[in-house]
Amino acid sequence: MADVEMKEAGGGRHQGTKSKKLSTRIDMTPMVDVAFLLITFFMLTTTLQKPKTMNLYLPEDVKNPEEQNKVKESQALTIILGKDHQVYYYYGTGQEPNERMYKTTFANKGGIRDVIINKWDNVIKNSGGRDSLVAIIKPMNDADYEDVVNILDEMNINGVQKYALVDSIYDFEKNLMKEADDHPAPDPTLSGQ
Repeated sequence: MADVEMKEAGGGRHQGTKSKKLSTRIDMTPMVDVAFLLITFFMLTTTLQKPKTMNLYLPEDVKNPEEQNKVKESQALTIILGKDHQVYYYYGTGQEPNERMYKTTFANKGGIRDVIINKWDNVIKNSGGRDSLVAIIKPMNDADYEDVVNILDEMNINGVQKYALVDSIYDFEKNLMKEADDHPAPDPTLSGQ
């Protein structure tokens, strides 16, 4: 790698019994080249390794329940993520016992995206506010992490600004999920919700 040259010191004369002194010169050019290549390589790989994340803005904790944000039933869409990429939804927050749950998928046509768009359009018509739709997302314990990321992507894609991840699923919702497995979901583009 490094070239070493040895030259005799002092002209060509020899005086007495003195030993010859040799000078060494090491060529540093290849080492500098390797150093710059390594620096360039590590700079490039560190810029490619930046994590790709989505920002989540969490609300502040409120001690007084009257200060919490209240969601109207007409502006809410509750989405439950089940096992095996199953998606269940119903209109409202679940406070009214006569809710009807539907089963859908993440498919582009007729899936959860169409349900969100349809609900958003109806909320805008009835309430007049573009940011008034609230999605309540409830992943079950056996839901895939991929499904949670997919539903958050759907919120981002459709411009839903208010959504909440909730970890509690009520018993009546579990019963509604069993009923939804037996009944097909209506076409979300034709739904009046």
